[in-house]
Parts: sequence; C-alpha cells; structure tokens
Amino acid sequence: MSEIISKQQSELANIIKRYAEKDGVHPTAIPSLFFMRQSNATEPSHGVYKPSFCIVVQGAKEVWLAQERFKYNPADYLVSSVNLPVTAQVTEATSDVPYLGFKLEFTANQILEVLGDSKIRVGPKENANRGMFVSRMELPLLDAVIRLARLLDNPKDIPILAPLFTKEILYRVLQGQHGSTLEQIAIKGSSAHQIKDVIEHITNNFDKPFRIEELAEKVNMSVSSLHRHFKEVTAMSPIQFQKQLRLQEARRLLLSESTDAADVAFRVGYESPSQFSREYSRMFGFPPREDIKRLRA
Repeated sequence: MSEIISKQQSELANIIKRYAEKDGVHPTAIPSLFFMRQSNATEPSHGVYKPSFCIVVQGAKEVWLAQERFKYNPADYLVSSVNLPVTAQVTEATSDVPYLGFKLEFTANQILEVLGDSKIRVGPKENANRGMFVSRMELPLLDAVIRLARLLDNPKDIPILAPLFTKEILYRVLQGQHGSTLEQIAIKGSSAHQIKDVIEHITNNFDKPFRIEELAEKVNMSVSSLHRHFKEVTAMSPIQFQKQLRLQEARRLLLSESTDAADVAFRVGYESPSQFSREYSRMFGFPPREDIKRLRA
C-alpha cells in the first residue's frame, strides 16, 4: 500500500473512531452510510448483505457466501451487488487496534444514473457474474470515500455533496476490475438483472413456497437458465437461498421473542418442526434451544 493511501486510511480511521466510539454498527447522518467498530475478533455471524460498498479501514474480515470465502483488509474493498445471505467474521481486532469498517449501501437506480452520465456502459451480457467481489483499493476511489466521510463534520453540506460523492464512488467501482458485475445488475434485459428480480421476489416472500417454473416464467427464463444464472450470482440454488433467509429470520425471532422453536418454524415457512430443527442445527451448529441459550449467555 502506498504512503499516500496509508495516510488516507489513517484519516478515515480517525473519523470512524470519532463517530463510532463503542463496538457495533453505527448509522451516520449520511443516509445509507454506516460505520462499524469491534474490539475483538468475533465468532461467525449470519445476516443479509444489501447492495453495498464495504471497506475494512483497520483490522481484517472474512465473508462467506455459501462455500466461497471473501477475505479483505485495508488494501481492498468488497462489493455486494444484490441482497445476499452471508456469514461474516472479524478476524483481526484488539482493544488497542479495533476493527473499523465503512459500509455504503446503494441501489440499482443509482448505478443506472452513473451509467447514464458516463461512457462505460457496454450493454447486456449473456452470462451473469458472482454478486459479490473483492478488489484492490485505489487512490481515486479512497479519495472519494474520504470526502464523503468528512461531510459528517459539516452537516449542512450533506444534502448537496453526499449524493455527488456517492455517485463518484460508484463511478470508480464501475471503472474497476469487477465493474461489469454492478453494470449488469442494473441493466434491464441482462441475465444478472433478471436474477436480481428473482432474488427480490424470494427475499420478500421467503416464508412462502414457490415453484421454480413460476419464477422462471416471471423473468422470461427457462428453468435451466434460471438455475444456472442464479447459482452464478449467489453461489447457491434458489431453494438454498430461501432456506438461509428462513433460518436467519428464525434465529432473529428466537433471540428477540419469548417463543418456542415450533412456532417460529411455522412462521418462517416450515411445515415440519423436526425438519426445521435439523436444518437449523446444520447451519448454526446447535439445535435451536441450545443455540439461543448459548448466544444469550
């Protein structure tokens, strides 16, 4: 990492420390911008990454998409181009040198706006790309990130300048090695955009059964093409994707409410409590009751 980038990273770390004094996820005055802080390495945690641009400013982190691992540190950035159920783990953090993270969420419409104002659009491609990628950080991109973060010290500038700096960040990512992944997600008619629509449908209706033939018809794809492109984007099948969403929501409900596993199983779409318990144990390593007791402890 060059000396200039290292200096920029130090400035960004100081900004995050001021606005994220305690461990956890911290929303900021800039819509869709979040800071993260963690004073120790963590156990794997499960959640859904929305479309977002993520930086590890200090420390290191791993994200698992199905069986695929994405490892990144201050020399890199990670992008999730669609909603993806993942397992994430902070792997390097101490009280003296805490893990510090920067996350900027975005929408497909924002990508389209950048594409409409630039000449980097190449049009639909036949094959979709993986919906998550890690790339090397470059100075022009980091400079735009720093200018966005600095706005927190000048709140009156946020309404005008934050959208401009966000647009610049997305423009820099689109110019990067994996920019076509973002591009294809936004362009109507591309296979990646069709898969994005399927992902949104499953995400909004994860507790309901679906027929793969109906999903394929919905996006004007054959069943085989849907399976192939869906797995290329998400690293899993539509059924596996739905299962992860169901189990993550079940775990959240068990943690936040005083209810039993059988009731939660039905609420997230399972017809068989025993099947729910088996699949829950397979994903989280413990049966529901034991897992929640362990987490609360």
